[in-house]
Amino acid sequence: MPSSALPPRSLLLALLITFIWGVNFVVIKWSVSGASPLLVAALRFAVATFPAVLFVPRPQVPARILWGYGLSVGVVQFGLLYLAVELGMSAGVASLLMQTQAFFTALLAARFLGERITPPQMLGMTLAFGGMALIGLAAGGDVTLVGLLLTLVAALGWAVSNLLVRASGGANVFALVIWSSLIAPLPLTLLAGLTSGWGAVAHTLTTSGWAFWAAVLFMGLGNTVLGFGVWSWLIQKHGAARVAPLSLLVPVFGMLASAVFYHEGFPPLKLLGAGLVFGGLVLHVLGGRLRPVLSPAD
Repeated sequence: MPSSALPPRSLLLALLITFIWGVNFVVIKWSVSGASPLLVAALRFAVATFPAVLFVPRPQVPARILWGYGLSVGVVQFGLLYLAVELGMSAGVASLLMQTQAFFTALLAARFLGERITPPQMLGMTLAFGGMALIGLAAGGDVTLVGLLLTLVAALGWAVSNLLVRASGGANVFALVIWSSLIAPLPLTLLAGLTSGWGAVAHTLTTSGWAFWAAVLFMGLGNTVLGFGVWSWLIQKHGAARVAPLSLLVPVFGMLASAVFYHEGFPPLKLLGAGLVFGGLVLHVLGGRLRPVLSPAD
């Protein structure tokens, strides 16, 4: 029977990408502290798509899939996530709650694709949503209620994009990410101008220092192009079942980075809520694998 462990080189690459994705939440929080969050999101996708779009072939998907993916990821997922962080959501909790996309994906797939939700998945959802309720009760300070709600809607946008990937018929996901990134900058910039004022948009574009632009490059190139490129390669090489569970490390790195850079604290109620959400995620992702281990031997 072949080993399910990844080769050391692939494991290190997977750990690097999950680290980048976790730290990215801290970078988001820093970048929106003095700029319109919607504009920062627009710049992130502009960097992600250009110049990569000149070298990556267009994915073979219908226009509705491309546009749907671009809007659900660019405007709903990241537009609302950046806004949530700017409105008080802590980087650490945001990195954890965004993973609830796994639950929303399962619920949407059950509703629209007829997929069955397994008992471990249902138990995982129950634990996680209970944990989110505790985090909501602990709202205040570095976790605001509006930020919490926006983050969950952002995770729902991610779930919608997952279903669109399934509907793409096995198209190259990396190419889909690059080409769909063409769609997000314009509506995000328009929304930034309407909500923050065009003067604020112009001020950010003309006066921001090198650190701000370095953050944009990190989010666009490191988090999106490098991250999705390497992750897609790992899944193609080793299979989703072996690689995808490692994404559970993203909120671990996110919460550690937030604790280091922003001294994010975890009082008992918030810590218990975070633990229930993470435990629910583990059960949701790995529950099917745990059942044979926990079942008594014949």
